[in-house]
Amino acid sequence: MSSKTDTKVIIGGKVFTLSGYESEEYLQKIASYVNHKMNEYGKVDSFRRQPLDTQSVLLQLNIADDYFKAKRQIALLEEDLQSREKDLYDLKHELISSQIKLEHVEKQYQGLQAEMNESAKKIVRLETRLNEPPGAEKGKSVRKTKDTREGKKTDFTVLQTDQET
Repeated sequence: MSSKTDTKVIIGGKVFTLSGYESEEYLQKIASYVNHKMNEYGKVDSFRRQPLDTQSVLLQLNIADDYFKAKRQIALLEEDLQSREKDLYDLKHELISSQIKLEHVEKQYQGLQAEMNESAKKIVRLETRLNEPPGAEKGKSVRKTKDTREGKKTDFTVLQTDQET
């Protein structure tokens, strides 16, 4: 526990010694707040016309009012903070969930892409087989003769080397 602090302050033109476990700066701040309230209400004619004991009670009530308003404001801010923290937690959870879904979709996409590539290769192999002359067997050459426009015949050889899937 920290040591007790004694400090002299001026409130309403009188010197008081305040004692507490808070810093001297804090005690001076409290005295300044009370002085400010006294000056604020001292400017109001209806307040100045009241007896001193009534002025004292009115000042105490106004300071208590400030205290409870500040306390209520703190409670509202704490509620807002809790709500925002919950929203943040929910957003983080949603982000993680979305990231997991994205990873799953990316894996599906990669699988479908690979499947599409394999299908494209199969289509090429099948088209190649369709264009083969009838009776051609794998690994064997087939000689074909093709008539050209000039009436000459051209020989060409087709060699099948693709493996069937």
